[in-house]
Amino acid sequence: MDASLIICIITALAVCLSVIFKPEIKIGKICVGTYMVVSLVGALAILISGALPIDLLFSGLTSNDAINPIKILVLFLTVTFISVYLDELGFFEYLANRVLANGKTGQTGLFLKLYFTVAFLTVFTSNDIIILTFTPFICCFTKNAKINPLPYLFAEFFAANTWSMFLIIGNPTNIYLATSCGADFFEYLKIMVLPTVFAGGVSLLILFLIFRKTLKEKIERDTPPNVHLNKTLVGVGVVHLTVCILLLAISSYVGLEMYIITSSLALSLAVFTLIYKAVKKEGGAVLIKSLSRLPYQLVPFVLSMFTLVLSLEHSGNAGEIAELLCAFDPIMSVGVSSFLISNVINNIPMSVLFGAILASPSFAANSIGGMYAAVVGSNVGAYFTPVGALAGIMWLSILKKSDVNISFGKFVKYGAATSIPTLLAALLALKIVL
Repeated sequence: MDASLIICIITALAVCLSVIFKPEIKIGKICVGTYMVVSLVGALAILISGALPIDLLFSGLTSNDAINPIKILVLFLTVTFISVYLDELGFFEYLANRVLANGKTGQTGLFLKLYFTVAFLTVFTSNDIIILTFTPFICCFTKNAKINPLPYLFAEFFAANTWSMFLIIGNPTNIYLATSCGADFFEYLKIMVLPTVFAGGVSLLILFLIFRKTLKEKIERDTPPNVHLNKTLVGVGVVHLTVCILLLAISSYVGLEMYIITSSLALSLAVFTLIYKAVKKEGGAVLIKSLSRLPYQLVPFVLSMFTLVLSLEHSGNAGEIAELLCAFDPIMSVGVSSFLISNVINNIPMSVLFGAILASPSFAANSIGGMYAAVVGSNVGAYFTPVGALAGIMWLSILKKSDVNISFGKFVKYGAATSIPTLLAALLALKIVL
């Protein structure tokens, strides 16, 4: 067993354990994810050991191809900025309130409204943004209504991590895997519609069966407070988000790289806001708050995991894993293995690893099917255990601050019951499409 494989295995286990037992550490007033620190240490160990030459890492980080991790990070962070900006203005809460307050209803109706609202918004933003937006709202609403928050919290979390498969921008793992195989916006959408619908239907049905008794209980209040919007800024923000999605859809046809589109629109939105606020003689708090909420810890985490995976590719280990997976049905083997590995090392490094595996000559004839199967595994794997995605770590952290305690065991109990049938349904749909 070579040095790169040993260091990668130790780092993967350490990341998993850190998420379970100590997801965050405080340095002064700043909370730092231990998963980020662990991955950084692992990457440094790879470089110090000589398992990956520095020049090879540098060429990987500066390459001009679609799977350059820096381009992908810029793409994700700039799309996230536009979404967070709208969230800071109260736009998503406003939409949610309009749906949830539309008439009097019991818990079952409220549960279904919440699920479909989250599903719809996730399609056009990202799972992380929706989880950050809706979780505090659900905690507050259920507390005021004196109802059990669990059906709504799990509906939100599972819907966000299922319908994030629909568009390429729904999850950074989608972006990484799709671009690594050269899939464009429309090609991705054409393939992923049916698997997402299958997965969404199965997850909703199972959640409803699990919580059907709880949802029969009476609700005391189902009218959330009004949200006052700055119509000008919200309108401009919605236009930027809409244009962003439309340009991403045609990016491969007009020869524009996706990260250039998203970063240009994010910059345009920031400049407009600064000018607008200057004319109105108001502060730029919305920009500052939006920038402060971006998931910056993704940057060292993704770059560190990219370093680890690059070392596996350099040592030939990625090719060996590819040969093993190709011995079985590629869609099922990749889908199930990516689902499980996401819950050992998190779905972002899993995607980096599978990007290298799918690039192996062994996968030449099956890379497209394998890529979409890995997309399914990375999204659905997010709700098997809290380790599966950064969204799970953020979600539990928000719940803890809101005095809603969900243990690791309880998460796995609901996660396993829902994610495994959902995974199989999505992979079955994928086999039908391909």
